[in-house]
Amino acid sequence: MRLAIDRVSKQYKNKIAVDRISLKLEKGVYGLLGENGAGKTTLMRMICGVVRPDSGTISLDEMDAGQEAYRAVLGYLPQEFGYYPEFEGEEFLLYMGALKGMPKAEARRRAKELLELLGLKDVGRRKIKTFSGGMRQRLGIAQALLNRPKLLVLDEPTKGLDPKERAHFRKLVGDLGKDGIVILSTHILSDVEHIAHEILIMREGRMSYRGKWAEEFGDLEAFCLRQFEGEGTDG
Repeated sequence: MRLAIDRVSKQYKNKIAVDRISLKLEKGVYGLLGENGAGKTTLMRMICGVVRPDSGTISLDEMDAGQEAYRAVLGYLPQEFGYYPEFEGEEFLLYMGALKGMPKAEARRRAKELLELLGLKDVGRRKIKTFSGGMRQRLGIAQALLNRPKLLVLDEPTKGLDPKERAHFRKLVGDLGKDGIVILSTHILSDVEHIAHEILIMREGRMSYRGKWAEEFGDLEAFCLRQFEGEGTDG
């Protein structure tokens, strides 16, 4: 399995959000880091086929981003995901399953499994408008996992989660990275420091660093700050 990003660029008016980025990613968890405005969200939206690049290509095992076959193996949690407040939790997952083209019986089984896995079993029949912020975030994670994606893209997935929930999430993502590709963008460095197989750092629309990370390399936060300030070197 390989995600191939080849010389991808995107410009909004006078700002180049993503500037000729090329990456080849295989199974594993990738922590995508960078300051606000570095281009991370634009890159992830292009990987998910939500935004088309101005130039360059993105493909997963020869399937182009945006194609139906590509979307069928994709899971995506945007930073602000849309939900219907009057829907019940389980009802929302069934609706998302229909949008993903899942058979109804399979979507129902998977929804119940994920509600239990993410600690939402007892509130699955409650309306989403009654959920806390952390509960809504866990529901967002559930919808991203619904179709057992081979490519999982998560933008600030632990926002609103308490420390125990974040630890559970990190274990879950670590397990998913054994069989698929997980791209995780977050400002909470501890979420990626211990589970990411590689760290990707963006600065001003470009990839300023790519490399494996381990505790013996030192403090990740200090390293990232040097990269953000342009004091590091390309990986």
